[in-house]
Amino acid sequence: MHFLYPAFLLALFTLAIPVIIHLFNFRRYQKVYFSNVQFLKDVQEQQSHRRNLKERLILASRLLALAFLVLAFARPYIPGRNAANAGKQQAVSIFVDNSYSMQALNREGSLLDEAKRRAKEIASAYSINDSFQLLTQDFEGSHQRLLSRDEFNDAVDAVKISPQSRTLQQIISRQESLLDMNKSGVRSVYVISDFQKNMAGGQPLKKDTGVRVTMVRLSASSLPNVAVDSVSLLSAIHRPGETEKLVVRLHNYSGKSAEKVPLKLTINGEQKALGSYTVDARSAQYDTLTFSGLKPGWQRAELTLQDNPVTFDNEFHFAFNAAQQMPLLLVNGGTPNPYLKAVFAADPFFNAKQVPDGNVDYSSLNSYPLIVLSDIDAISTGLSQQLKTYVSKGGTLVVFPSASINAASYQSLLQPLNAAWPGALLTENTKVYNINLQSQVFKGIFEGFPQNPELPLVKKYYMLSSAIGNRTENLMTLPGNKTFWAGYTAGKGHVYVSAVPLSEDFSNLPRHALFVPVMFRIALLSGHDLPLFYTLGKDENIEVPPVHVNEKQLLKLVKGGQSVIPDTRQQEGSTLLYVSDQLHETGIYDLKKGDSSVAVLAFNDNRSESDLSYLSNAQLAIAVPQVSDIMESGKASLKGNVTETNFGLQLWKLCIILALIFLAAEILLIRFYKTSVSNKNQPGMNG
Repeated sequence: MHFLYPAFLLALFTLAIPVIIHLFNFRRYQKVYFSNVQFLKDVQEQQSHRRNLKERLILASRLLALAFLVLAFARPYIPGRNAANAGKQQAVSIFVDNSYSMQALNREGSLLDEAKRRAKEIASAYSINDSFQLLTQDFEGSHQRLLSRDEFNDAVDAVKISPQSRTLQQIISRQESLLDMNKSGVRSVYVISDFQKNMAGGQPLKKDTGVRVTMVRLSASSLPNVAVDSVSLLSAIHRPGETEKLVVRLHNYSGKSAEKVPLKLTINGEQKALGSYTVDARSAQYDTLTFSGLKPGWQRAELTLQDNPVTFDNEFHFAFNAAQQMPLLLVNGGTPNPYLKAVFAADPFFNAKQVPDGNVDYSSLNSYPLIVLSDIDAISTGLSQQLKTYVSKGGTLVVFPSASINAASYQSLLQPLNAAWPGALLTENTKVYNINLQSQVFKGIFEGFPQNPELPLVKKYYMLSSAIGNRTENLMTLPGNKTFWAGYTAGKGHVYVSAVPLSEDFSNLPRHALFVPVMFRIALLSGHDLPLFYTLGKDENIEVPPVHVNEKQLLKLVKGGQSVIPDTRQQEGSTLLYVSDQLHETGIYDLKKGDSSVAVLAFNDNRSESDLSYLSNAQLAIAVPQVSDIMESGKASLKGNVTETNFGLQLWKLCIILALIFLAAEILLIRFYKTSVSNKNQPGMNG
């Protein structure tokens, strides 16, 4: 047995006080004269014996009561697993999981309410002089300091559900970073969570060996759950009034099939599509919703499914822009190409702007989904550099060489983009041998393709280099598998390179029936709008087209009465918004500059919380190899478990109880133990 405060044992010397009092009876006796004491002699002897026994019992009770009271102050304990910490100053970090899954219910109520209660129980097991850190999924700056126990309890009461979801590695590393500032004391870490499988991460956790980690598991009821994971639109460009197809990914996270889950699509407050789907257990499937009747402008869309009792992931938000017109930039060598002009003038949806190569406004390039180069003899270094940036950020570039090219300038532009560039000029009459009907460009163009189509005739062409990247898509090829027109992927964008200029001296491509639909298709595939949605806690920076701001006109994200001013940074060809942890609510936000709306952005929760499957104790021990203890949260308080683990088996309460028992025994002895004896049978007393 050990003592937490052994100095109090010096108070055992006070046991001498009742002994001295009993040895020296300071009471004054009063003399009573009696005529004959013959008959009292035996009675006096008997009373003296009983009185001595009573006094010894009272003395023993007082000594034991006082001894156990002193021991209680000395805090005796039987050493436990972590008894070396007893009596030392301690710093304790407690993580309270407040992710969406903590809204699940068990017999104690919601898991979050139970987690908050358990956090307070753990804190109560420590000394009032110990320091505490509260950490939640939000990783707030205010949680990066040590608190007193009362401050900690107040902070726990303020914890609310958060859209964030962290791994165990992130959580424990964050806790250790604060406790590292308190290396002089004993450092302990507690993680209170339901321990979803997504918390484990890919690798076993690494932690400081000087920190004791305890996991407190909260058990939730097993619940079925279906959620929309993601969406995508098949059309890159969205035209008002046209039919759109939305691909929806439905994920069933439960162990049994979800039958006829209703799904509704709403755009700008109007219901556009309705469906009912069955999803197999533990699987994901793709379904398509078709809708039409879009009006020009930004579309605020929401998918809603009915899936009780788990409702936090029943809504999925996305946004896109249905433009009245599509801007295009046609860059020429000084004279506008009549064929390109005629192509895009045929449809009022396309708003084509013609500029000479020496007059290009570089700052506005990212506002054009498609840029077409034609009839340029030599591409300048400045234009080449800007076009590389444009393509890498998602733009589409179509290159038609001129009749007399500077091959080095074309190579300087196209080689870094992993695209072929025109080289030697070959003069031979030939014909396009094949078109790639599997290409995205040709999908949907033909209702029925003839067996012997009339393909473009070629008089002369540039030999396109073969030193290209591996992501090549030939649109048309010449005999011998030579490239006539091909597409290449570069960064987020695409490059299409033709082996011939748009001139009838080289081929009849400009007047061929395929030219117009191919150019339209490339244009319609070239949309590089903002993503349909972002994920809270994951997408901490957002890239938008360049927006020039100043001190008086800042960019703001606005939703209803909520307004957030993100950190804004300008970079080449775009503007970056850093939202970090400023956004806490899902939904659709307006990106505003002053009173005007620049874009509409949609934010959703991290769907990793939708998988309500949990780590077993064995899996948790593998994920955290150096975990000190795994506590199961039952009906009993955790205070006793924590106290026993850190300080051993505490005996001070037992000492208090025993002290009270012996005090009660003393009172009972004084009150009910009689020393007088009836002497009716003594001779001479009956008189």
